[in-house]
Amino acid sequence: MPSRFVHDELRRADLGRSTAYTIGVFDGVHLGHQYLVRQLISTARSHGMAAGVVTFHPHPRAIVRPDFQISYLTSLEERVELLTDLGVDTVAALPFTSELAQLSAREFCHLLHEDASLRLLVIGPDFALGRGREGIPERLREIGGEFGFQVEVVPPLELQGVKVSSTRIRQALTERDVRTAAALLGRPFSLRGPVVRGERRGRLLGFPTANIAVGRDHALPGYGVYVTRAYVGEHAWPSVTNIGVRPTFDASQPTIETHLFDFDGDLYEREVKIDLLEAVRAERRFAGLDELREQIRHDAAFARAWFETHEEHHG
Repeated sequence: MPSRFVHDELRRADLGRSTAYTIGVFDGVHLGHQYLVRQLISTARSHGMAAGVVTFHPHPRAIVRPDFQISYLTSLEERVELLTDLGVDTVAALPFTSELAQLSAREFCHLLHEDASLRLLVIGPDFALGRGREGIPERLREIGGEFGFQVEVVPPLELQGVKVSSTRIRQALTERDVRTAAALLGRPFSLRGPVVRGERRGRLLGFPTANIAVGRDHALPGYGVYVTRAYVGEHAWPSVTNIGVRPTFDASQPTIETHLFDFDGDLYEREVKIDLLEAVRAERRFAGLDELREQIRHDAAFARAWFETHEEHHG
């Protein structure tokens, strides 16, 4: 049986009128997800319905297979924001639990029909719902016939003949290929979180940095230095960011350290978001502080030059 929380979340999302939904994790809200959601909105409008998204957290695979390690491209909060920004009328974020995993496709559809006014389901061709992934499109059409909702299948979005997927984006990030990641996301890959106190080594090296804390389950790119744009409140700052374990100092936990160009102020405990725009170099160990300081100067000069030659600079 689904928890009361699931019922409550669906009823909170229910707009009290016929609604077309799509269902999925939508990690990253990449171009493929955006395409599906825009099709959902268009179809909903043509039927005079509201448009809604049901998303799950954590990833169902992390519950069904406890050994499965997932790194998320977006936090749940960011995911809901991105989906809402696409223009859907409502988003239901359901906690995926072992109880939810036990529901059959019919039981889950009944929940959506009763608690959230499901009247149209818009899905991709590889979609599967319910225990044992038995709710494939053909089965969902049968269930829809029983409960009174329609099912529409939208073909996946392909770029250069390959399906856009979160897996492809993670792979690009692993290779420090933030340009490909941005092309698949439809926006730069970003990291955001509060600024926490670090070891203040950047200040000693002449490059004070903001140490940004993100969740341990958030995807990180391959360790190295990146050209970034940092957002503090309403303002954007050209910046350069080191992501990694700082082998010169024998650190073990990865950190995200951003140096904002021409910024003078206290960022502690403020939320900072950074867009990763270009890879500068891979992380490596340096013989000493002087060699590291010289390399940081080169990295900062590279990043400044990058901004000067790219029109996007709006710092």
